[in-house]
Amino acid sequence: MNGQVLVLNRNYEPLSVCGWQRAVCMVYVGKAVVVEEDSRVLHSPSVEMHVPTVIKLSYQVKRPMPKLKLSRQNLLARDRYTCQYCGRRSKNLTIDHVIPRERGGTSSWENLVACCTDCNNRKGNRTPREAGLRLIRRPRRPKFIPYLSYATFTAAVKNPAWRYYLEPFAPHLIGS
Repeated sequence: MNGQVLVLNRNYEPLSVCGWQRAVCMVYVGKAVVVEEDSRVLHSPSVEMHVPTVIKLSYQVKRPMPKLKLSRQNLLARDRYTCQYCGRRSKNLTIDHVIPRERGGTSSWENLVACCTDCNNRKGNRTPREAGLRLIRRPRRPKFIPYLSYATFTAAVKNPAWRYYLEPFAPHLIGS
């Protein structure tokens, strides 16, 4: 049972993902309540309970809105682990500056894309047009509430039990 549990704030905002053991402890001591549970049953000498898949805190956690960080992991998640020039899907992608740094290109959400090594070598230190390449999608800063990391959020929306709770915070990612 290595399942993960979505942790919601009291107002149902997604806060984090934790292991089922931590979730069971939080429910047992009264810090959280089970919102969704799995069909699997935990047996212990004193209690029998289903494995939670979504829990909600019994109190409101006040957190400042974190800023979405520009990172390799978040860029790859934004581009769905797909080369933005040829469409090849892979976990082994590089990050490419659409406008090369030597030509004034910045390391920003709007200038970085996931790229396979073949396309990156083909493009080199040129613009996509000069290299005869076309971007599949124009790079942009993702729009979502980043209490969970972007990579965690994009992976979490694939869990059918969690989609209902995550959809209000990034509906454009749910259809992907």
